[in-house]
Amino acid sequence: MPALSASPEGATVTTRLPVFVYADDPISQAGLATQLRSRPEILVVDDNVDAAAVAVVVCDTVDSQVINTVRAIQRNGCPKVVVVATRLDDAGLLAAAEAGVSGLLRRHEAQPERLVDAIHAAAVGEGTVPPDLLGRLMDQVGRLQRQVLNPRGLTFSGLSEREVEVLRLVADGLDTAEIAERLCYSDRTVKNIIHDVTTRLQLKNRSHAVAYALREGLI
Repeated sequence: MPALSASPEGATVTTRLPVFVYADDPISQAGLATQLRSRPEILVVDDNVDAAAVAVVVCDTVDSQVINTVRAIQRNGCPKVVVVATRLDDAGLLAAAEAGVSGLLRRHEAQPERLVDAIHAAAVGEGTVPPDLLGRLMDQVGRLQRQVLNPRGLTFSGLSEREVEVLRLVADGLDTAEIAERLCYSDRTVKNIIHDVTTRLQLKNRSHAVAYALREGLI
């Protein structure tokens, strides 16, 4: 819901959410922008993407060109993007997720109320995905874990099971020798594991690595 505030005269004023609209097709862009301008809680910003809280990208299908557009919008100061697509296949769904898209809607489902709900959800850090697409996305995530990450001993965090275990023991206050004894590793192996984690994730030291693991819910 939009934020409310009181005017000096005591009247209630609605804070309008700034939204940037993009489409390759100028007719689609103009149509969606006009639709959103009719909503009192939305302020359409035409050319200044970095002034927008949320961007809406309209497309036929989520292909590499659309993903490049999403990333360009994010780089230019608007990280929250909702994609409205005519067709959504499994490849486009996964590509949108990897690009950090905040919401996905099929064009025929993007009625004004539903679109505005998706925009407000994106603005507060929540996601919107049609239920059937969410199931397909979860299937793809599971397949990726089983077929690509598991054979390499990795998880979606980018850490292996033994890296997580070493960080958990560091967080418990154990030093290198104690961790090595607990896990039946050499001291050098423990040091190498910690070095690999801090280097790969660009962390400063052990404490930073532990803080990262805690923040990400890994330990």
